[in-house]
Amino acid sequence: MRSEDLPAADRFPWWCEQMAQDIVPSMVSSPHADDFRSVVTVAELGPVLLTTIDYPELRSVRSSVLVRRSDPERYGLSLLLANDLYIAQRDNESRLCPGNLLLHDTSQPMDTRALPGTGRGEMVMLQLPKSTLPLRQERLNPLLAQGISGGAGMSAVFARYIVGVAGAVGRGEVGDREAARLGEVALDLAAATLASYIEAEDRLTPETRRQALLARIETFVELNLPDPELTPATIAAHHHMSLGYLHRLFQPRERTVAAWIRHLRIERARADLADPRLRHHPVHALGARWGFPHAADFNRAFRAAHGMPPGDYRRQSLGTAVDAASMNG
Repeated sequence: MRSEDLPAADRFPWWCEQMAQDIVPSMVSSPHADDFRSVVTVAELGPVLLTTIDYPELRSVRSSVLVRRSDPERYGLSLLLANDLYIAQRDNESRLCPGNLLLHDTSQPMDTRALPGTGRGEMVMLQLPKSTLPLRQERLNPLLAQGISGGAGMSAVFARYIVGVAGAVGRGEVGDREAARLGEVALDLAAATLASYIEAEDRLTPETRRQALLARIETFVELNLPDPELTPATIAAHHHMSLGYLHRLFQPRERTVAAWIRHLRIERARADLADPRLRHHPVHALGARWGFPHAADFNRAFRAAHGMPPGDYRRQSLGTAVDAASMNG
């Protein structure tokens, strides 16, 4: 949903109404109210809502009167993507910067200000019904309106996950069948992230702990794909578990750990082979870039996955790309 699709005079009222419906009613003001430009994406993912918001400078105040009038009884766990944000709730107040996570509670008054900066503000928010979290409110209150680093531990895993899901939603790649499962995983990761800050991991269900561990493993693998020494044994050692336990974690999945790593590497290399910007890089170098140091191993694995050698795939893909570009030119 884009405010720019409306006449300028209707944009700000429309945005305020959308925020009241999709998040919570608040009193909103902005120096850009005469020509308010914003993009809002809302996706229902099973038990949670995922909301991505692009916005200019503004202030949003949720008073105690508005809380009494309407309260969906949710927590919002957001990742700030662009520009700074000031927020005050309960006894806490913070100025947050991109990369910070933010927890807010719809049941308590709140003052939020999107601060002026070099560009527009942007965030992705996961809205969590309180009834779905196994964590007590009094334990979470100290986290409200506090800047939580999204660059380490479970916070980094959660941030990486919701950015990926938001991107897939924006590209129209998430169908009804996948939406519920993605939401369940997002909820598990949010619970594990919050529990890690209040030392309440013992409150999590075994399934939530399992999902959080799998997500940590997935993030570790994706960040280390270029390393040819990345193997199931090194993954198990890094996460302080036995190799057998790692394999049991992946038993319900379509691929074994080793097959999954190989699949990811081949798909990353395939994307590079089809990228015109990398056309001058040798095929074997693109394989080595993704953990295939030996050209013969890369050729054999790629042919098994795609039915042709990587060089033929590149010629076919780039030929199609060149033809499409010339037709559009």
